[in-house]
Amino acid sequence: MPAKNFHVRQAAVSALRAWAKGHDYAETLIDRHADRRMLSSQDRGLLQAILFATLRHRRLLDHWIGILREGKLDPETRDVLRVGLVQILILGIPDHAAVNETVEAGKASVRSLINAVLRRAITSRKRLLDVEELPAAVVHSHPDWLYNRWRQEFGKANTISLMEWDNTPAENYFRVNPLAKADDFDPSTYPAVEGAPGFHELSGAPPTALLAAGKIYIQDPATRHAVDLLAPQPGEGVLDACAAPGGKAFLIAAALGSAENLLCTDSNEKRLPRLQENLERLHAGQAETAVHDWTKPAPEEWHGAFDAILLDVPCSNTGVIRRRVDVRWRLQAPDIEKLVVTQRKILEAALPCLKPGGRLVYSTCSIERAENAAQVEAFLAAHPELELVETRDALPFRDGTDGAFAALIRRKA
Repeated sequence: MPAKNFHVRQAAVSALRAWAKGHDYAETLIDRHADRRMLSSQDRGLLQAILFATLRHRRLLDHWIGILREGKLDPETRDVLRVGLVQILILGIPDHAAVNETVEAGKASVRSLINAVLRRAITSRKRLLDVEELPAAVVHSHPDWLYNRWRQEFGKANTISLMEWDNTPAENYFRVNPLAKADDFDPSTYPAVEGAPGFHELSGAPPTALLAAGKIYIQDPATRHAVDLLAPQPGEGVLDACAAPGGKAFLIAAALGSAENLLCTDSNEKRLPRLQENLERLHAGQAETAVHDWTKPAPEEWHGAFDAILLDVPCSNTGVIRRRVDVRWRLQAPDIEKLVVTQRKILEAALPCLKPGGRLVYSTCSIERAENAAQVEAFLAAHPELELVETRDALPFRDGTDGAFAALIRRKA
């Protein structure tokens, strides 16, 4: 008779197999595989914990597999072993459940092998967890190129702290919606985030009634920097050029008092209805929306039309790896170089839309200098009509939030 919760482990293995084929991001796999097996909310949470921890610690898990098992393994059996080892050595799930239920998730022909390897891991636990002599990038499961890049930029100690941060499950935060009446909600029952007015730590299950009523919005405090710098004023015309799914658009609408004078664009038409739904649920009303690829020139009617423009550009996401757990394995150094080119095209395309004296904020959720300070420096060097007013950045190892960068640029009148 199969172990009680083998289907959770089976779902984790299936999700890992789908992820390895490169067609899905980790975040999208939880719901799909949980729904397919009709998992309870508790089992869905266990599935997410196993899948995310396996992806976070993938390199270290493979190192342990290499110690415990000699010879080649087929990809599915390796994923089953990863799922088992992450429970035993990382998540602290009781050994009997981790072994019995993971063994059942494997094919019948390899269950004895899986059982033997996992039981060997239990008896060798102390030796396996002694990782002091291993390279830091193996211990903290990051690619060598990324570790070396960060070590050169931030130093070894900060880089190790950054990798530890990436491997820590992300906290959730919410912002109180200033556009909604909250007479029946006291946010002071949640810890306030120091230095981020209106933001609070969210522990336990999300308050679905408050979310549905638009009284709060799930958002990391690092997202506020870009909109704080933009400082939209009521009556101004504002463009949020890369707007979906709408987190920063909501912050802009809150500053404006509504989304009435806000134009939100995105290159993907399918993402705009969700953005509009989010704004309406958050009592911001309707923004104007349009589909536009900002690597191409802007329509003539947008030229000189905006007092303020937010460019929250596509980026490497290296500041949010703990939330986007598979970024470290998908990203390659040449990708950053390509993103820098794309970001510059977006800057050049949006600039004609800014009024004289207008403000443009360039922002990323990256911690790469090439995408941030160096990008802004190169853009300003090519445009003497612009001036840099201020920059802000957030570094996880320094600020305890997601990584982010924002630069406020003004067009001289």
